[in-house]
Amino acid sequence: MPKTKRRKQFAALPFRAGADGVEVLLVTSRDTGRWVIPKGWPMKNRRPHRAAAIEAYEEAGVVGKADKTSLGTFDYEKRTETGGIACRVTVFPLPVSHLLDEWPESAERRRCWHTAAEASELVEEPELQAILRAFARRAEKQPASRGGSAKAAKLAKEERSASRAE
Repeated sequence: MPKTKRRKQFAALPFRAGADGVEVLLVTSRDTGRWVIPKGWPMKNRRPHRAAAIEAYEEAGVVGKADKTSLGTFDYEKRTETGGIACRVTVFPLPVSHLLDEWPESAERRRCWHTAAEASELVEEPELQAILRAFARRAEKQPASRGGSAKAAKLAKEERSASRAE
């Protein structure tokens, strides 16, 4: 079976400390309204984690600094008017420092906070579901705090180790 050439995308997993533990922010896709994480194409002169943070700002009004260490990757088919594009998405944790009331795509998308476990049931992509479940497991072991890059880095490292073991 021939391998499918997959185009690269970069995504942010925006998160915060909530009343019930760590919460992640999902947004709706513009075309179908399904729940997704903010993601987009590589950007010239931008490192992958920075491109992910820019997408989170544009798609969800998120302000924060994405961690340089990814949580893992997932594959999906980007739906277009002419068919689909096979994509491989690298996911970077992004502790949210601020949410904007208005953002570039606010008229086109909804956003909602969920526990990582709940979010894993709302997204369609099995590999993204696994990333979210693993993130939830790691977050449960961490004390609830405002988040931050040190916590994100630790969660990302633990997630990559768990993904290789699964």
